[in-house]
Amino acid sequence: MKLVMLGTGPFAVPTLQALAGGPHEVALVVSRPFKGRKKALRPPMHTAAEELGIELWTPESVNLPESIVRLESLEADLLVVCDYGEILKPAALGATRLGGVNLHGSLLPKYRGAAPVQWAVWNGDTVTGNTVIQMTAGLDAGPCLAQQRVDIDPDETAGELEERLALLGAEAVVDVVEKLTAGTAETVEQEHTAASKAPRLAKQDGLVDWSLPALQIKNRVRALSPWPRTFSFWHIEGREPVRVVIDRVQVDQSGEPEASAPGAAPGVVVEQSGKLLVQTGEGLLEVLTLQPAGKRVMQAAEFLRGYSGGRFASE
Repeated sequence: MKLVMLGTGPFAVPTLQALAGGPHEVALVVSRPFKGRKKALRPPMHTAAEELGIELWTPESVNLPESIVRLESLEADLLVVCDYGEILKPAALGATRLGGVNLHGSLLPKYRGAAPVQWAVWNGDTVTGNTVIQMTAGLDAGPCLAQQRVDIDPDETAGELEERLALLGAEAVVDVVEKLTAGTAETVEQEHTAASKAPRLAKQDGLVDWSLPALQIKNRVRALSPWPRTFSFWHIEGREPVRVVIDRVQVDQSGEPEASAPGAAPGVVVEQSGKLLVQTGEGLLEVLTLQPAGKRVMQAAEFLRGYSGGRFASE
């Protein structure tokens, strides 16, 4: 088959590499434009396409009439879409013989939207997966062609989970393409009434609310790593608050959470004997590594030597 791959972010790279190494022709890679100057910040798919020697095209929109004309001129069989960054309209999907398939990092219909992996971790889910769908006009609403289920490690960050799902998902896409080639692909309609949304998270979502339970805060730290990160403000009397990125944490298991620090307000550091233990709305959270503004990431003990006598607050 003659394929056109649409992708921009890192989640799409393993799929492109797998397809390029297979029997089918990847005629073109379509990616979102990059207007920066730093090569290190280029979208991963730009670099991957160049390394594989595949033509890269970065239109302002794949849905523009002139873009549709170019897609149609390729006379391709299938669009393969993953982590692209633009919703394809019916005209774009109709530019190839078999339309488009999309690799999505959740067990659809759960977590339709731009950040399915982050929301799975944010909500403390223990299982997630990938879905390959036949694309339709609705957002992540097309019938399923394949699904994969994976367990989420309780300490796994969204970035680590996404890397695993990307590698597994590439295998699912290759399998779907083979079945479409052979005419043996089968679809299963999604249970649309069970759909949930996974909108893109913003930097401000990383502000820690210390009144939440320790486990919930931990899940948010995991979900927002590597971007946009969680943060709080370290207050020492008589000094300006310091913005601090919360890097790695764990729920303290040394005692009963509800009796961890009777009367202590959320954000208060209740022990500083080598550990940075913070009172939350339910239980203690141990901050393992953190990064004060303008400084490097450091261990909690090192931080406490330079910033002793403080507490966390949300502003």
